[in-house]
Amino acid sequence: MRNTGKGPWHPLKTMKQNVESMSPGQKAHHTAKWARTMAKWLVTRNSRNGVKWRLVEFGGPTKSEACGIVDLIAIRKAHRCVAPNQKRGDLFEIILIQTKGGSAPRPTPADNARLARVARYHRAKAVVLVEWRRKEKFEIFRLKGTRWQSATPDEVFG
Repeated sequence: MRNTGKGPWHPLKTMKQNVESMSPGQKAHHTAKWARTMAKWLVTRNSRNGVKWRLVEFGGPTKSEACGIVDLIAIRKAHRCVAPNQKRGDLFEIILIQTKGGSAPRPTPADNARLARVARYHRAKAVVLVEWRRKEKFEIFRLKGTRWQSATPDEVFG
């Protein structure tokens, strides 16, 4: 719908009306998509000068969530870390990201253990949970052991 200047049309008002008229399944899909979008924005916003984080999204064919516990991976070349018999830039830094939107519950303790196993397997630098709720909440947490601790983007992606 285009704003012709002949009425009180506003894109956010229209978006709100569209969200309110959605079925619960459509709302869940919509908020999950926005949670992933906001997580991607957070990562790219915190990429400073130097090596930038690249994002890999694991969406299904309909752009909904695919199976598996990881929603996004942030990856960049590790220019600072030099391992024996490796040259600068040969290795990668990996951060596993899970997103939650709307009223989606936090990961269970079993999910946390699963995420920790995946992180160990891939030698990930961190496991991050990004929670987003429209106009209410946008927080980032880091998995420490089996518990989520509040974190800042600079701590994780700095």
